[in-house]
Amino acid sequence: MDYDIVIVGLGPAGATLARLLDPKFKVLGLDKKLSCGTDGFNKPCGGLLATDSQRSFIRFNLNLPTDILTNPQIFSVKTYDLQTQLVRNYQRTYINFNRHKFDLWLKSLIPTHVDVRHNTLCKNIERIIDGYQVTFIENNEEKVITTKYVVGADGANSLVRRMRYPNHTLRQYIAIQQWFAEKHPVPFYSCIFDNKTTNCYAWSISKDDYFIFGGAFPKKAANEKFEQLKQELEQNGFIFGPPLKTEKCSVVYPQRWRDFYVGNENIFLIGEAAGFISASSLEGISYAFDSAETLSNIFNNNIKNPNKAYYQRTLKLRLKLLSKIIKAKILTTPFLRKLIMKSKIAHISNIK
Repeated sequence: MDYDIVIVGLGPAGATLARLLDPKFKVLGLDKKLSCGTDGFNKPCGGLLATDSQRSFIRFNLNLPTDILTNPQIFSVKTYDLQTQLVRNYQRTYINFNRHKFDLWLKSLIPTHVDVRHNTLCKNIERIIDGYQVTFIENNEEKVITTKYVVGADGANSLVRRMRYPNHTLRQYIAIQQWFAEKHPVPFYSCIFDNKTTNCYAWSISKDDYFIFGGAFPKKAANEKFEQLKQELEQNGFIFGPPLKTEKCSVVYPQRWRDFYVGNENIFLIGEAAGFISASSLEGISYAFDSAETLSNIFNNNIKNPNKAYYQRTLKLRLKLLSKIIKAKILTTPFLRKLIMKSKIAHISNIK
């Protein structure tokens, strides 16, 4: 075999796994992003680091560089229910950051003994004796290598998952996000529920003199629903203006236990490729860290039957994500959401 482990995708999950693997392994990392700068692939993401992700940094003994942070740092989320016209403020301790710089920084932490290939596209993964043959494009040239293990860390629309497990489908939404010049007198974060346009949710973030608005919509008529929601929010005080940039990507929306699929036969899925994303907030970075850390421990300790061990050791993570599915069903049900918001539990009123 040319390599012991091939990691497809070097976002938070793949880059963390590559960093934590023991140097005894010969590892290849394939990534769509360039090694630096803003050109090439950029992950569409609002860029908020949740509390669970922050705890991972404590375990990893890492500190976040200040040049990744963005302004302002806001400590509440303004939640809108457009069906009832209720608005509530809930305290949150997110860190506002630049997602692309964050991803590049995580890649920069990968040790030099890992063979990292930037700006590459994985095309095919084929089973062979004792391993897999991986075909990818690098600098417009097709290359073929062999490996014992393959790790799919390539996100919602994972090629590894689609090629090796074509019958395992997960519900996906289209996440659409636009950037505007910030014109609100007081910057804010928001979470928006509107069952007329999506049975998921939408969001807004103020970031470095920009106002970012996005949402996750069913694939059918996603663009129309996005524009419809913008028009409704303009009547609720949102200021948009001409969009400076529009971003789109697929996002996994787990709905049931079997949506969490971790792989078999020496293929492993981590992060969003495994369905590890919160259905109630679409936050996935913390679960990317957790699944990568779990798999690295299995590899580094030479655990026999690593697929079985990975399945067993991610049980707690999957149970936690199952609770997020239940929470999402409650929050996206208008009647239950109305009861919660009318109760004003955890709501913090503004001083007038």
